[in-house]
Amino acid sequence: MTDYFKVARDDELVEGELMAIEVDGEPICLAKVAGCVYAFTDTCTHISGPLNEGELDGEVLTCPWHGAQFNITTGKVLRGPARRDIATYPVKVEDNAVFVSLPDE
Repeated sequence: MTDYFKVARDDELVEGELMAIEVDGEPICLAKVAGCVYAFTDTCTHISGPLNEGELDGEVLTCPWHGAQFNITTGKVLRGPARRDIATYPVKVEDNAVFVSLPDE
């Protein structure tokens, strides 16, 4: 069974903005795009830049340190210097609560 952690209220998330959170010790970033909430690692795979300080344009997130770009819905690298995708996490929203699940280790 997958465990979900309550991390925020849906009405706290602003469309197109990034929110840094921590889930079970993991730095995670939340973003709401077109009404959907996405969760992904808050650490760039290039040299660990803080993605929550980056720029979000639709589904494209640009790291503030060296400009690597990722698709927040898939985690895929869109532009280097990063070569590895970022981790994305399952999200569910119920009764204005946002829940995120981390992979089992």
